[in-house]
Amino acid sequence: MIGNCSVQALVDDEANIVWWCLPRPDGDPVFHSLLGTNGRPGDGQYSIHIEDYSHSKQWYIENTAILRTQLIATDGSTVEIDDFCPRFASRGRTFRPAQIVRRMRPVSGRPRVKIVLRPRFHWGKERPQITSGSNHVRFVGEGIAMRLTTDAPITYIRDETFFVLERELTLFLGPDESLTASPSSIGREFQEQTASYWKNWTLRLALPLEWQEAVIRAAITLKLCTFEETGAIVAAATTSIPEHSGSQRNWDYRYCWLRDAFFVVRALNALSDMQTLENYLAWIRDVIALTKGDHIQPVFGIGLEQALVERFEELPGYRDMGPVRVGNQAYEHYQHDVYGNIVLAAAQAFFDKRLMRQGTMEDFRHLEVIGDRAYMLHNEPDAGIWELRTRARVHTSSSLMCWAALDRLAKIANQLGVSPKHWRSRADEVHKKICDEAWNEKVGAFVESFGGEDLDASLLLMTEVNFIDPLDPRFVSTVDRIGEKLRRGNHLFRYHAADDFGRPETAFNVCTFWYIDALGRMERREEAREIYETMLDCRNHLGLLSEDVDPNSNELWGNFPQTYSMVGIINGAVRLSRRWDKVV
Repeated sequence: MIGNCSVQALVDDEANIVWWCLPRPDGDPVFHSLLGTNGRPGDGQYSIHIEDYSHSKQWYIENTAILRTQLIATDGSTVEIDDFCPRFASRGRTFRPAQIVRRMRPVSGRPRVKIVLRPRFHWGKERPQITSGSNHVRFVGEGIAMRLTTDAPITYIRDETFFVLERELTLFLGPDESLTASPSSIGREFQEQTASYWKNWTLRLALPLEWQEAVIRAAITLKLCTFEETGAIVAAATTSIPEHSGSQRNWDYRYCWLRDAFFVVRALNALSDMQTLENYLAWIRDVIALTKGDHIQPVFGIGLEQALVERFEELPGYRDMGPVRVGNQAYEHYQHDVYGNIVLAAAQAFFDKRLMRQGTMEDFRHLEVIGDRAYMLHNEPDAGIWELRTRARVHTSSSLMCWAALDRLAKIANQLGVSPKHWRSRADEVHKKICDEAWNEKVGAFVESFGGEDLDASLLLMTEVNFIDPLDPRFVSTVDRIGEKLRRGNHLFRYHAADDFGRPETAFNVCTFWYIDALGRMERREEAREIYETMLDCRNHLGLLSEDVDPNSNELWGNFPQTYSMVGIINGAVRLSRRWDKVV
């Protein structure tokens, strides 16, 4: 993935750009071949081909979001392509246009290359009108216009003709605007400044001693999943990648779930990235102001859109496995954990002196309204963390997060010099309720809903939010029962009971990381490290993870890259790494 906190694009291992949404991450995919095409092969894609292709190599330039791909022909001729979205400081602001820059150069031999640029609009339904000048090509559709500006031969681009690449060429694709200097000089400057931005951002991270490369890649990926303009954080860059083959569990994750976003800022905060938290807290304040103390939905559009109405598009789907969904019905759900996720994220502002905007008494009063909702709903049925569409229960994980909201409000009150008694008594009441109603003596564990008998992996979050000591026999027993029921090899499933679509067939990556964290807290570090290494082995060649994995083949499934999964990489390393002062 490449991006700049305004847009994101996916590039496959042969340098084909197969996914790019405009004008923002939840917009129309002008490159959509990831989900197939209803036209010719190559429609909805941006490719650079080498004649007589043999194989490729691909990596990120160290500590950056700049992707480098080498295409190698059968005779050894090689072309190298750098792909990135510009991001750097300029004129007192961050320059992050909806733009992709490609710089390609011959490395060996006399490579013949072909540029194939076929954007499609409105989910592949509209072919653009194409016009060109001496150094540019325009792609115009209803409500959208794109421009390619380049020093490559325009005729060869329009005719998709192979030509000998004898020097470095630069291609800018983005808004319908002219460049102020030559593509080569601007491309070189943009790449240098973008590389400098990412290397300086990485330089400020507080890294664990071990697994640093994995953590850096996860952190950069999480940063790319932010929409900096508003502070929102998308759950993933894609829609409708199925959770497993033919499952129809195809969802649109290009929106901001309050739950997922909290875990993102918490993970980045552990690495001392404070700006993402600052931006997200501003977005949270907007959510609170928008809802005015009423019901808060679990997911919003990145521009605070509330109605994310689901519809189907006519693309074939990933590997022809539809449907392709746009929107997400979860916006209609009642998921009571949302109140805890808001307060947990906001609590940092009342304790962390590094933040530019500290939490105020007025902020606390607004959070108290959230706390009132948490208290009122802690014992009420909802759709739960797994967003079940046809069943409501009093889910333990939702009540747990309601407790977390009340507990943190008591701590914030104490920090502000206000009596915490009101919120502490409510927190204690809910704590007792969970212990009484969610503990099942017969099962020997906390269970997924009050009075239930099933297990689910979200129970592992009890120690994450400090509800219970990790060595408490009840938690230890719960972890053991979860391992017995939900673990397949070194992977963990969300739950074992059938849901709206039957029984899950793939493991949910973040659940495995929760399990790793629980084992680490329980001082079973060697077991946790072994499972953690297994999860690192499941990443793709660039160090990225999707939502799900087949426990038998380690094949990745689900939307990509998934923030939850990348969070797990960071949290696992922070939990399990040897300490710096014990080694250096």
